[in-house]
Amino acid sequence: MLNKVPHRTQLMTFVLAIGFIAGVSFVTLLGSSNSISGHHTAQQDSVAQLTPKGRELLDQFSVAFESAAAKVNSSVVPIFSEQVKKVENPFASGDNPFRQFFGDDFFNHFFNAPQQQKEVVRALGSGVIVSSDGYILTNNHVVDGAQKLTVMLANKEKYTAKLVGRDAQTDVAVIKIDAKDLPVASLGNSDNVKVGQWVIAVGNPFQLMHTVTAGIISAKGRSSVNLADYEDFIQTDASINPGNSGGALADLDGNVIGINTAIYSPSGGNVGIGFAIPINMAKQVMDELIHHGKVTRGFLGLVPQDIDQTMAKAMKLKTTEGALVGDVTSGSAADKGGIKVGDIITAVNDKKIENSTELRNVIAGIEPGTDVKIDLMRDGKDLSVRVKLSERPSDEALAKGSNGSEEKETSEKLGITVQNLSSSLAKQFGIENHGGVVITKVSQGSPADDAGVKAGDVVKQVNQVDVKDVSEFNKALGHLKSGDSVALLLQRGNTSFFVGIDIP
Repeated sequence: MLNKVPHRTQLMTFVLAIGFIAGVSFVTLLGSSNSISGHHTAQQDSVAQLTPKGRELLDQFSVAFESAAAKVNSSVVPIFSEQVKKVENPFASGDNPFRQFFGDDFFNHFFNAPQQQKEVVRALGSGVIVSSDGYILTNNHVVDGAQKLTVMLANKEKYTAKLVGRDAQTDVAVIKIDAKDLPVASLGNSDNVKVGQWVIAVGNPFQLMHTVTAGIISAKGRSSVNLADYEDFIQTDASINPGNSGGALADLDGNVIGINTAIYSPSGGNVGIGFAIPINMAKQVMDELIHHGKVTRGFLGLVPQDIDQTMAKAMKLKTTEGALVGDVTSGSAADKGGIKVGDIITAVNDKKIENSTELRNVIAGIEPGTDVKIDLMRDGKDLSVRVKLSERPSDEALAKGSNGSEEKETSEKLGITVQNLSSSLAKQFGIENHGGVVITKVSQGSPADDAGVKAGDVVKQVNQVDVKDVSEFNKALGHLKSGDSVALLLQRGNTSFFVGIDIP
């Protein structure tokens, strides 16, 4: 139904009515506003009448942060790194259109450009002074690849630092400057920190030196973050940004409880999710780097895995706690100690084991050669075994098989080198770390190269048999001989595909 245009008299009456209603509303609103204004003034008077005890409480709260920042600030220093990289010279490229147009002789005569040029890459991180004579604790990724490291103290003095040692598996490094009487950080006990407690982060984000931010501990024991091989991160919402790496996470007593390492951020800036290495873990690694120049870790020689609800139901378990033993390397410490496939490890030296990550971290933190008590569950029964830990082999040895033996000859004939997929390798090749075996090298002109295999491909199956580690990969190839063919199921990015390779 269409509405008609109102008559002029009706229109005037309507306008006057609207005006009257608006006037009444304005008067009412004015009265309400005065009432609200009076109430607001009363609130303001209430705030202005803050009791001396309330003011004292707020001042004490502020002083806690002030004193913590003052205690930590001078012991956190900026670390400037320089790295010389070779970059391709675009003028010397064979694809340069001017080269193609004028020809090599003419182009080389007038431009004489080298194929590669040197470029200095500079970066900024943070570090924590841990001794008065110049030892500084920081992240491995702050110093990795640097040809020159410079530390600037609070008084603006600069020192050239030397690398003492670094451990990529925990992302911890130690550097040293030739100085004396330095302000030393007080190192706390990260085992005692609690979720929800106040903390401060101190570092040099975006070249804003000695920045202090505050927040709380959001979580403990974060793993599977794919930042390092051994992860037990403290999560915090204290603002951490690029440049904070290697700086201090401290409690309100000014004790350093963590080394700030990374953030989770879709945008590259802080979104309230930061991670710090617990100072107890960092301190243990630091001591070994200072005294031995490297880190030695305890080693069981087994493949642990987590227990999910489905697995617990299938195995008739009451809980998902513990680490399920998926494989035991023949002749390893675990094998000699009587640990078997299917056992569920529940404690090490009476320390409860929640999952496979915790088992790896606990064992790695024990000195090789130590005799440890392993509590486990087998066929529904609890029992304990004694195991003498061996030393964790190097990554190169582990890549050749879980017992450190040489790779099978068949792998060499195929022309590939494989390793267990670690967090560092996943980062190197830009792939997701779901475990398994990654091809790290393909020999030029080899059968694998001819078949289109590339470094970074992840091997999922060998002749339709799943492989989870290098040991299984070698075992699957072990019975093959010259003249046989092998089918590999590879994953490249988000795509899986088979390749067939003839063994020469």
